Amino acid sequence: MQSSRRRFLAAAAGGLLAVPVAGRAEAATSEWSRVPRIMRRIRPPRFPRRTFPVTSYGAVGDGTAKCTGAFEQAIAACAAAGGGRVLVPAGTYLTGAIHLADNVELHLEAGATLRFSRDPADYLPVVHTRYEGIELMNYSPFIYAYGRTNVAITGGGTIDGQADATHWWDWSGDPPPSERPDKDLLARMAEEGVPVAERVFGEGHHLRPNLVQLYRCRNVLIEGVTVKDSPMWNIHPVLCANVTIRGVTVDSPHGPNNDGCDPESCVDVLIEDCEFNTGDDCVAIKAGKNADGRRVNEPSMNVLVTGCVMRDGNGGVTIGSETTGGVRWVFAWDCTMSSARLERAVRIKTNPDRGGYVRDIHIRDVTVGQAADAVIEIALNYENKHTGPYFPDVGTIDIRRLRAGRAPRAFNLIGNPGNPIKGVRVSDSVFEEMAEADVVTDVTGFVLRNVWVNGRRV
Repeated sequence: MQSSRRRFLAAAAGGLLAVPVAGRAEAATSEWSRVPRIMRRIRPPRFPRRTFPVTSYGAVGDGTAKCTGAFEQAIAACAAAGGGRVLVPAGTYLTGAIHLADNVELHLEAGATLRFSRDPADYLPVVHTRYEGIELMNYSPFIYAYGRTNVAITGGGTIDGQADATHWWDWSGDPPPSERPDKDLLARMAEEGVPVAERVFGEGHHLRPNLVQLYRCRNVLIEGVTVKDSPMWNIHPVLCANVTIRGVTVDSPHGPNNDGCDPESCVDVLIEDCEFNTGDDCVAIKAGKNADGRRVNEPSMNVLVTGCVMRDGNGGVTIGSETTGGVRWVFAWDCTMSSARLERAVRIKTNPDRGGYVRDIHIRDVTVGQAADAVIEIALNYENKHTGPYFPDVGTIDIRRLRAGRAPRAFNLIGNPGNPIKGVRVSDSVFEEMAEADVVTDVTGFVLRNVWVNGRRV
């Protein structure tokens, strides 16, 4: 498949990315000129040509023998040798938590499946992680790295979290076991400034871990694999720099909070040629939550999303709701979105408890077959909160050449009274079969240029 760099440069050269009136001169000087510069900084890590098959360390791919120790030994040997590839041959490998090390590529051959244990004890001891934008000590994510340089997960295999209605997902409900008391406790701890080392959850608690979480890592690559059935968010880079997520399939449409890929407080991220079929947002760009987000105070910046397909999900390209550290310079283009269960194509969500900012969001050349709610939603009242101490600053959002087929409405734009959404520009776009009137409240600088809704120019 043609890389995003070649696609972007070819489109620019051919005029696809030019604004129709001003032409290439405007395109060359527009904010999109940042994209090639960002791409030049995003380079996948490279690894020594050494291979460490997990089967050489006792792993058995029969789906029943637990292989956690074999993965640990193979990764340790690879790291001690100066790095290389930890190879997972074809087969099904039952395992607990896998922790990556510097200069280690975990490579799943086609036909290889990592099947993660359903026993929460296999994700202890607790590690430093984030749960919905708040730092804590909790069950280890299933594949995890903290403070590592040059880490990768690659290949044609499958990463199966094995979550279902009676394992992990049931923690999201109200009847016990339930995550709600622990979520409330964690939020109180963050508001009260309890040190992260003392926010200890894990055993006896019910905060679900992520499937893949790389935390404070540099030079990250996730490529080619299929991930499915995570306890909650599937792929979650946190406070990382130089991240490439390419050719990944997320097939996790049934679980609660089963977001596809959620870069949080990351800088220089490329998500390209991926396919998402999720139980929540497909791509959700985040930056910490409430008091803890203000304490860490790290933004997500320079995030590129291109060539992706979004099917089921709450939102195709989403920002929030964890926006406290700020989100800026997001570019999405050449994406296709369509499903009877895709609620929104473009979604920004936050509220007056979050604060932070969302600005300089640029989206082009997106095709939406159908959506179950608004095609474009920007809502500053997430969780029905209209007032609070930390109004978010949301604006400078530019959407061009979006074509939508069928949805209830084109726009659902809800600012806060006294704190409007500041600047949304939509141009050269078509919304073909919209069933209901748009909702636009507390918005300043809403500009429509050459936009057609139900066959009429608006």
